[in-house]
Amino acid sequence: SCMQHRLVVRDASSLQILQLYTCLDQIQYIEWSSDSQFILCAMYKRGIVQVWSLEQPDWHCKIDEGSAGLVASCWSPDGRHILNTTEFHLRITVWSLCTKSVSYIKYPKACQQGVAFTKDGRYMAVVERRDCKDFISIFVCRNWQLLRHFDTETQDLFGIEWAPNGCVLAAWDTCLEYKVLLYSLDGRLLSSYRAYEWPLGVKSIAWSPSSQFLAIGSFDEKVRILNHVTWKKITELDHPATIACKKTIVYKEVEKSPTVDTERLSFPPTRALASSLFSTQSKYDISQVPVSLQYVKPVADRANPKVGVGMLAFSADNCFLATKNDNIPNAVWIWDIRKLKLSVVLEQLCTIQCFQWDPCQPRLAVCTGSSRVYLWSPAGCVVVRVPGEGDFQIMSLSWHCSGDSMLLLSKDNFCVCYLEREEV
Repeated sequence: SCMQHRLVVRDASSLQILQLYTCLDQIQYIEWSSDSQFILCAMYKRGIVQVWSLEQPDWHCKIDEGSAGLVASCWSPDGRHILNTTEFHLRITVWSLCTKSVSYIKYPKACQQGVAFTKDGRYMAVVERRDCKDFISIFVCRNWQLLRHFDTETQDLFGIEWAPNGCVLAAWDTCLEYKVLLYSLDGRLLSSYRAYEWPLGVKSIAWSPSSQFLAIGSFDEKVRILNHVTWKKITELDHPATIACKKTIVYKEVEKSPTVDTERLSFPPTRALASSLFSTQSKYDISQVPVSLQYVKPVADRANPKVGVGMLAFSADNCFLATKNDNIPNAVWIWDIRKLKLSVVLEQLCTIQCFQWDPCQPRLAVCTGSSRVYLWSPAGCVVVRVPGEGDFQIMSLSWHCSGDSMLLLSKDNFCVCYLEREEV
């Protein structure tokens, strides 16, 4: 974690402070290397990146981009190279920590996701913009040599993402043009998909962990799933405001007033006791279908309208897909991919801020900006309140790679939620 210009490294299991580093300016971005040996701290305002070593606390590195400025910084998959994007996206500079050599990649495009690495770390794809046309360059990460360079059939390329197996690269156009392109590693166009022509198009995409499915969230409130054999649509998943199917389980969050135990009450009560006695509690009830969900009509004359499927993610076992339709901001939809049917809907009291799957098992964590975290698994739902004084508003969360704990983030604080594993 970082506080202004200080970087604090803690033990993930005990939260004990292991190292404390002081940077030259306020830290705006931090990132671990892939082997957790180094930490990158970016200070965009000053155009500086500082790197710290955990094994050798006395060793440190400073990268100064000078007058070129800095707008983004990240690690390469090997954890020994740093990629810095200069202001106005004039170039990407690749710095080597081992040889101190420098490589340059010209004309990177400023878009949502313009750089993508394969999961095995062997290849990198970069979106480029030259002479008012979009291009994609594929580099070998071992020596940063150009492998392929090709133009794309897009008007304004918005993002790219590799399939987990590293064999197919998905590229999608701006929301004004519904187009998803699928390229092989050697730059061949495998397929092009367009669901409709004139309305707003692609809003989000997600690969399944097995690389068998590509889910496309659209502004028309539907998710379309393509298969990896023919790259044709196999199904459409609708997000209606009324759930009518009797096989769908709808969990509705309800608040209940606290019951005050007069025997425990002291005057004035302690802070901890008052927090536990008087704080509003919530739980899940199973609603009887049909159920009408809270639908928000988007404002048509504003930019970035709250409409369409803006969040979607596959579970680690490839069995479930979680989605959020921005028109129905308080609901999470969980689809059974084996049956291609809606399995569960979680209806929350507040707007969904973030959800993420457990990396080891089909367990979904959801946060809504309240002091509670919500967990769903095929066994059922549970509401967990963050203990402590004050109102801890959870705005985002992140699972530990082991699935044993979870990081909960508010605007100014963080806490760690530890989960007990069931005995087999």
